[in-house]
Amino acid sequence: MPIHFSDLDVASGVAGLKSALIVPCNLCPAVTVSVREKKPFLRLFRNPLKSLPFEGYLQALQARLRERGVQADVFKSTLYHHWFMCMWTSRKRRQLQESAKKYDAVIVLGCESATETARKAVESTGCRVIDAMKVTGIMNAELSFGLPADISFRNCTVVPIATVR
Repeated sequence: MPIHFSDLDVASGVAGLKSALIVPCNLCPAVTVSVREKKPFLRLFRNPLKSLPFEGYLQALQARLRERGVQADVFKSTLYHHWFMCMWTSRKRRQLQESAKKYDAVIVLGCESATETARKAVESTGCRVIDAMKVTGIMNAELSFGLPADISFRNCTVVPIATVR
């Protein structure tokens, strides 16, 4: 099951910055948002490659950053095999590196592995790497299919992740 997240306040991380590139992992954070909003994760007949609740979340994040004077764009990963940042190809990582050169920071929506992917990709650019989500556990849920072709998660619980000692 997907990792569950809580949002972090990115305001302190963007203080003094003019621009940021939002770099989302498109699976676990998107599932978290769809479960939180009680909306379908995917609507296959409307848009099979985007989670509409997550798109709204990204737009709201951009608006909050704009209010702080930070121009924010989203690094897109539309193909399914690019949805998991931890498994990005070297080409996708180079694309992030090239894109990040135009920004003061990258804001990562994902787990620690996603942050590490972004950190390694942008280390030569001088971009600040900012975490926007914190792992709170793993979701245990039932996959649900609704008409006309909606994919949702129901009866969700968050199972804490044991820490290594």
